[in-house]
Amino acid sequence: MPEDFLTGDRRPLTAVLAANLVSITGSCLTYMGVPWFVLQSTGSAAKAGIVAFCTLLPAVLAALVSGPVIDRMGRRRVSVASDLACGIAVAAIPLLQFAGILQFWMLCVLMAMTGLCRSPGETARGVLLPTLAERAGMPLTRAAGLYDGAARCAALTGSALGGVLIAVLGAENVLLVDAATFAVAAPLFAFGVRGLPEAQAQQQAAPGSLRAYRRELAEGYRFLAAKPLLLGLCLMTLVTRGLDQGWSAVLLPVHAREELDGSIDLGLLNAAFGICALTGALIYGAVGSRFRRWPVFTIAFLIVGLPRFVVAAFTDTFAPLAVIMAIEGLACGVLNPIMATVTYETVPENLRSRVLSATTASVQLVTPLGGLAAGFLVDSAGLSSTLLTVGGAYLLATLCPVIFPVWRRMDGTGSPRDRAEGSLPQGSGAKRV
Repeated sequence: MPEDFLTGDRRPLTAVLAANLVSITGSCLTYMGVPWFVLQSTGSAAKAGIVAFCTLLPAVLAALVSGPVIDRMGRRRVSVASDLACGIAVAAIPLLQFAGILQFWMLCVLMAMTGLCRSPGETARGVLLPTLAERAGMPLTRAAGLYDGAARCAALTGSALGGVLIAVLGAENVLLVDAATFAVAAPLFAFGVRGLPEAQAQQQAAPGSLRAYRRELAEGYRFLAAKPLLLGLCLMTLVTRGLDQGWSAVLLPVHAREELDGSIDLGLLNAAFGICALTGALIYGAVGSRFRRWPVFTIAFLIVGLPRFVVAAFTDTFAPLAVIMAIEGLACGVLNPIMATVTYETVPENLRSRVLSATTASVQLVTPLGGLAAGFLVDSAGLSSTLLTVGGAYLLATLCPVIFPVWRRMDGTGSPRDRAEGSLPQGSGAKRV
């Protein structure tokens, strides 16, 4: 075991993981509370889809242009401002409802504000991971597994709490709990990365130049377009993220409301998925560097796609869907660490904010349409037909790593030693794929 693994400073990484866990827990409460609030108050799956669309479209737009902004303002400032702004927007929803003046368009605007602010903050935290891993003396594969594990743990916590809290407190009060989580996450992250040079603003030759900003923005997209593997990851994830959004924002809540035992079963299903996804991420973080990435990624993605849609379409009981979601959770837990490791090994540090903003925007381009389309399909064609249609589309997308040879390059990023240890020297960039 390398000496720096034993002597590294893990405090910044621990603080960032904790801040991410708290922030994402709150976001999960919102993602459960808002669709349930809309379904409860209007009974319309289409309106639930509209709210999901209004939330995600600004997130995509922010990701499209925020890379150079993150570098210029500093990753620390952007993340803190993001959490504080999201907390204010989320808290306004129940406060307006209690005052009796909340209208549907106001809900859409406030959720749009959360989407606009959330995306830059998530990117600002994510690009620091290789630096934090090196500072901790930790292999990048393990750090990526822990980072994704923290997010999975947050999803688990938010899902488990969300279903119960909605039933006990009501969806409006759950949103106040969410606002409080953002207020905790912001200072936690600020404290954890204080004094870290990579978290501060980068010096720019022409800070006020629009031409310089456009050039910096274009660098991220040019780098992404020149890397076939990264581009392939983005294109496949673009499709699956949209289908996942339809599942989580509309199809699963409607199935739980119409066929199962309401919000409690919804929370338990999400919790089962979250527990197993957390387990999968932690297992991969511990032993993932021993296995080739492409076969693991390909098999896991095939498991994650079609089965849950088929089971939900043909059963109206809780247990079969809970079992299949648990199995899919285990498989899903390995996907993000693999994609993160490949990306970090490929993208040099000075381009990470711009490239990761470009990849985030790319994979989310159709995500806002996922919930919107699912909502209208359910209202027009019925729940079972929509589940089978979306599941079939998911299967076609997950066949890409089997069909196209470029995916086998997942095992070609980094040097053999880097692949064994899971990390690259800081600032070294990566082997070109």
